[in-house]
Amino acid sequence: MQQADATEKVIIGVDPGTQVMGYGVISVKGQHITLVQYGVIHLSKYTTHELKLKKIFERITQLIEEYLPDEMAIEDPFYGKNPQSMLKLGRAQGVAMAAALARDVPIVEYSPKKVKQSVTGSGAASKEQVAYMLEKILKMELSREFMDATDGIAIAICHHYHANSPAAVASSSAGGKKSKKGGWGAFVSENPSRVK
Repeated sequence: MQQADATEKVIIGVDPGTQVMGYGVISVKGQHITLVQYGVIHLSKYTTHELKLKKIFERITQLIEEYLPDEMAIEDPFYGKNPQSMLKLGRAQGVAMAAALARDVPIVEYSPKKVKQSVTGSGAASKEQVAYMLEKILKMELSREFMDATDGIAIAICHHYHANSPAAVASSSAGGKKSKKGGWGAFVSENPSRVK
């Protein structure tokens, strides 16, 4: 009997956005990945950026309370030509991260290229290629109307692959409590007085 592999880990993946934010919740037992939930948060109907940020915080908090994830994986805002869009995207990411930090959920960030590479083998893969590979990994069909949600699922799966790589497993068993170097989890554990 494999008792050690029977522990379940729940990961929420978040693809930050200011018009649409995608998310995916996966459950992992051993190497078996199950899709628990995925969807999008439509933000274009809110008139101000502040209202959008409030809605992101509320919805991510609700998802955390409902699915009790062990970890959050979130996509880094990539560098764009428009600094204003970049700033807004960074705020959206920060609010989602704050919702996780408020519930003591460790966070790890991944670049869009790293996510695509982890799921498809190519850092330049299209959204369609990512969705196709996710269907193969999860052995199920995903709704095409939730393309932004597939990014959230991909981020969660990317985190699962990296958290279970031999290097990550070795460093977590050596250090006891695992936190990604440079990640928010590490910052919070090293600076408890700076996080209120």
